[in-house]
Amino acid sequence: MLTAVDRFGFRASVPLTDRRTPCGVILTDTAASSLFASVCSSGLRENGGMTAITSASALADRLARGEAPVLLDVRWQLGGPHGRPDYEAGHLPGAVYVDLDTELAGPPGESGRHPLPDQEVFAAAMRRAGVSGDRPVVVYDGGQGWAAARAWWLLRRAGHGDVRVLDGGLAAWDGPLETGEVTPEPGDFTPRTGTTGMTGTVRALDADGAAALARRGMLLDARAGERYRGEVEPIDPVGGHIPGAVSAPTSENVVEAAGRDRPPLLRSPEELRARFRELGVTDDTEVGVYCGSGVSAAHEVLALAQAGIDAALYVGSWSEWSADPERPVATGPRPG
Repeated sequence: MLTAVDRFGFRASVPLTDRRTPCGVILTDTAASSLFASVCSSGLRENGGMTAITSASALADRLARGEAPVLLDVRWQLGGPHGRPDYEAGHLPGAVYVDLDTELAGPPGESGRHPLPDQEVFAAAMRRAGVSGDRPVVVYDGGQGWAAARAWWLLRRAGHGDVRVLDGGLAAWDGPLETGEVTPEPGDFTPRTGTTGMTGTVRALDADGAAALARRGMLLDARAGERYRGEVEPIDPVGGHIPGAVSAPTSENVVEAAGRDRPPLLRSPEELRARFRELGVTDDTEVGVYCGSGVSAAHEVLALAQAGIDAALYVGSWSEWSADPERPVATGPRPG
């Protein structure tokens, strides 16, 4: 496997048995890595799309060179305090705060706690934050990665071709911080639907689609195992899981970083591929993911993308599914 890294710290790998890179260039043995990096310097490609994450050190290097991407701060906690005060107290230089509950989701209701936002509301929020179609975007949160992945998925679904998540979030950042609010020049981003993302077409599932996928492919449940099994349910009206779904907590997609007070980082593509393979995902498996309300599941979709696996997101997730008493519920450790 050959791995190359561009100026932004974005990685892509190709088998050494196949000298054609995802950029369509034939590599030579002697100059493969440098040629790959130079030809694909505008954004390395993996399985037909951009890699999904960047490191804090790579981002710092980019900022030091005066090549700043649009930075979006989407700090958020389920049931916790609003993220804006933390943003105003200290954020990455130039970052703009985006509110998950009002700008990355629609009003809660029959479609779940965090349904898809109205397209015009989302587009206006992205333009307010300075997002344009031709400028890279890096999204971060406090370190968990769930909220950042939600923004990443929505931007990809809306057709932005160059958006990544800061691995480890703000907790991984060792550089200076700014305080107060940033008001950038408005961007010109215009959403497009039915677009191709990192590993394929970015797809959203509804409840019926999720139920069908659980039977013909693999529907992964990104929540904690005890919620999947129905042993506890702190938020929704009933515990358990969608019949046929497989437990795959997204918390297992990260690994603790070395050093005290360092945030968990996403596992390597090889480790993620091995994990999903153990769960039963093969090259031919159609994959979908859900969670409680379509936030942590976006993080699992991010991990799957890093592993080169296309996956659909059931946005309404368990908060939508469990709200309808007519929908079946499975409990226990088996898919059901």
